[in-house]
Amino acid sequence: LENLQPEIKQLAERLRYEVSVRGKQVGWSEKVARFHFKKNLQRIITELYVRDNCHPFKATLLVWVQIPMWVCVSLALRNCSVGAADSEVQEQFSAGGTLWFTDLTAPDSTWILPVSLGLVNLLIVEIFASQKMEVSRFQKLATNFFRVVSVVMIPVAATVPSSMALYWLSSSFVGLVHNLLLRSPTFRRLCCVPRTKSESATPY
Repeated sequence: LENLQPEIKQLAERLRYEVSVRGKQVGWSEKVARFHFKKNLQRIITELYVRDNCHPFKATLLVWVQIPMWVCVSLALRNCSVGAADSEVQEQFSAGGTLWFTDLTAPDSTWILPVSLGLVNLLIVEIFASQKMEVSRFQKLATNFFRVVSVVMIPVAATVPSSMALYWLSSSFVGLVHNLLLRSPTFRRLCCVPRTKSESATPY
């Protein structure tokens, strides 16, 4: 998508000129000319997305799978921790912890899991924010919103069973590793990701 932007800009300028010439020939008003420009530009952009197999919707597909899965696993862990599923399972959870969170059915009284979760989530937000060269007002608002959510998740994670907090931290940590890997030029070349203008030779 990033690599397509110069080509889209060039084609848009050419299309604007062609629409302007055609508009003068047939007597289009400015409103009609703008309509034809937008319609044809959208068609051109769609053709480029198809050609390069990079429709923006594909970037959101993982989210539509990940969010329901995250919610379902969280609810399942909560039910296991409070004994809603099976009291035997709850007993296993209460003795199945490790380190400082030996009881997975109880909240983490040390706040180590919740604070770690907040820090990892903030790191992910900042890594994502640092990749954007030109940031729109909406992107700024979205970044600040996720910063707030990352901080709010700390007290939330401190009130739920440790099993849920541990799952949330593990999930976020995997996301952080993904983000760090995808910043590596070596890893990007291994995955055949094309070079982009925003790619850094020293990403870390």
